Amino acid sequence: MSKKDDIKLLRINYLRGPNIWTYRPVLETWLDLGPLEDFPSNLLPGFSDRLVALLPALVEHHCGVGERGGFIQRLVEGTWAGHVLEHVVIELLNLADMPTGFGQTRSTSQHGVYRMVFRARDEQVARCALAEGHRLLMAAINNEAYGDSDLQVAVGRVRAKVDQCYLGPSTASIVGAATDRRIPHIRLNEGNLVQLGYGASQRRIWTAETEFTSAIAEGIAGDKDLTKSLLASCGVPVPEGEIVETAEAAWEAAQEIGLSVVVKPSDGNHGRGVSMDLNTREEIEAAFHVAEPQGSNVMVERFVRGHEHRLLVVGGRVVAAARGQTSTIRGDGRSTVVELIDSQLNTDPRRGYEEDFPLSLIKLEEEEAIVLELQRQGLGPDSVPAAGREVLVQRNGNVSIDCTDEVHPEVDHIVSLAARIVGLDIAGIDLVAQDISKPLHAQGGAIVEVNAGPGLLMHLKPAVGAPRPVGRAICDHLFPEASEGAHSGRIPVVGVAGSAGTHQIARLVAWLLQLSGKHTGLACRDGLFLDGRCLDASDGTHWEAGQRLLINRTVQAAVFENSADTILRTGLAYDRCQVGVVTDLDGAETLAEFDIFDEEPMYKVMRSQVDVVLSDGVAVLNAAHPAIVKMAALCDGEVIFYAADPTLSAITAHLGSGGRAVFVRQDQVVLATGSSEAFLPGLDKLAIWQGRHAPTAEASLLAAIAAAWALGIPLNLIGAGIEAFESSATQPGKIR
Repeated sequence: MSKKDDIKLLRINYLRGPNIWTYRPVLETWLDLGPLEDFPSNLLPGFSDRLVALLPALVEHHCGVGERGGFIQRLVEGTWAGHVLEHVVIELLNLADMPTGFGQTRSTSQHGVYRMVFRARDEQVARCALAEGHRLLMAAINNEAYGDSDLQVAVGRVRAKVDQCYLGPSTASIVGAATDRRIPHIRLNEGNLVQLGYGASQRRIWTAETEFTSAIAEGIAGDKDLTKSLLASCGVPVPEGEIVETAEAAWEAAQEIGLSVVVKPSDGNHGRGVSMDLNTREEIEAAFHVAEPQGSNVMVERFVRGHEHRLLVVGGRVVAAARGQTSTIRGDGRSTVVELIDSQLNTDPRRGYEEDFPLSLIKLEEEEAIVLELQRQGLGPDSVPAAGREVLVQRNGNVSIDCTDEVHPEVDHIVSLAARIVGLDIAGIDLVAQDISKPLHAQGGAIVEVNAGPGLLMHLKPAVGAPRPVGRAICDHLFPEASEGAHSGRIPVVGVAGSAGTHQIARLVAWLLQLSGKHTGLACRDGLFLDGRCLDASDGTHWEAGQRLLINRTVQAAVFENSADTILRTGLAYDRCQVGVVTDLDGAETLAEFDIFDEEPMYKVMRSQVDVVLSDGVAVLNAAHPAIVKMAALCDGEVIFYAADPTLSAITAHLGSGGRAVFVRQDQVVLATGSSEAFLPGLDKLAIWQGRHAPTAEASLLAAIAAAWALGIPLNLIGAGIEAFESSATQPGKIR
């Protein structure tokens, strides 16, 4: 078989918000298969076998068949290369520990050209997976050299991009918990600063610190001597200690405190530079020199015998606890200490450099405290321990055994008190105790450190025991469960989709929301507005402009104008909305680049606005357009129809089933619910209103009134607001 030309990646577009494919961000790629259009998978000799040999887990892909092995069935029967590329990319992401199950591939009106999409939590990760998947697929098609080592390199590149670009595991656990509660999130930088919720209802996290974590409390926690002083004054057991400046002073302090002692940096972390159970001058002075580079000062404190524990306090209560374990090796009479560490400890699959491993790799060149521990046993890195000799390698830093269910109530109380004394809403409390299931005082246990911004991995992925839902605990701390019908972290969001009068509708609704007492943001073709004040006069109908509103803490409600181009090019700026308005399906003539030429695909585009309406929200639909009427079945919430003509079958049927509608009768706006009708109070006859205001399409006025009604704005305020609305381009928030 002759070599096949590469599949051409014509265009790659990252859709950040809800789109025609799904609610979530996706990477959309336009593919030109070229000659491969005439060669589905069953016509490529040996291709399917080569691909499955490389990626055996493809058998788990259900595909459209809906069962295990579904994709393999499609592969054997014959499917096109664009569809195969979709599954290859998804599997590479799965192997790189960023699992995704969503992907679609659809043909276009051009021969051999397809649109392929897959779920993409991060754009750069998705682009990397696409490039590696493309390379793998072409090698499999052309029977070129590509083995397991090449696959591991490809997966390694994708995983490295995940580590570089995606959220850390602690932050991801909190964001995941928020997503489970349908609380939206916005990433505010390339690191772990994340906004949970929208506008005035938002909360911010930075790893395991929140906007409630005060700088004062963090400063106190960073000063171990001050922390111990405060804890001791409140009756919390802590080991006696002293800050020292020289090795000689460390020995003097140890004598005053009483041996054994611990020498550690006063403001270090992760157990670096900590030496324990020191009993001689030589050990203590050597430990001083190990601790000194790791912090601003060195502390000597009484050694508390027992197991090291880390307890996580969130919002004043203990939500997880983990116990440490010592690390030891056993000599064989042949191997050096370094070799034994590599063969007996570093081979543990729970150990690794990346932060998603519960245990760290042990490298003696990076761990002076471990070298000192070995010296105390008469050994060095190149020493060969006798066969059967057990060598202590590491006393601390291996807190990874879950013991949450063992915590005694008194221990819980003391630890929670320690967090409150320091002033931290989230704290990692280090304590030493022989048995955490017994009272702390009775066994001589003590709290040795209080840490701000604690790592969560030891609780999310303990080496032993059950994972704890600490991300959910932090999310619930930031957003206590809302009352029935309320949505944590959300503000009223209104989306207006279409091309006919959408900017007029958006500005009218924003005006009415502002009159109702809410600080209101507006993103429309006329610009970006806050409470009627123009922040940016450029076109605001795109994802970036919308995000600017949702990040603003002042914004209590937001209104967005969305064109088809907006949905196709960037996706919606918000994940869900309280009210979604669809006016028409016009504009196909300007969307040829998206392979849209008539009304049928426009329906799929505009339904995106209805798809994102919340279950207690409302879709406001144009009853004069039969295709838009059909969208009512797609809405998770209520539907309000609007049209000038009350005799339309869509309106009469909807009212007959108890629904709501807005229409015109006797030249006045009528709001109807089932058989009950009422004129909109405060608004004159439409002909008179039109004579006093800039020309406004009757349908646009009705849509705005219906949206305001859906938002629960009082009817008399709606009427008065519409009457007071002016057309001056210089007046804030008004139609130009």
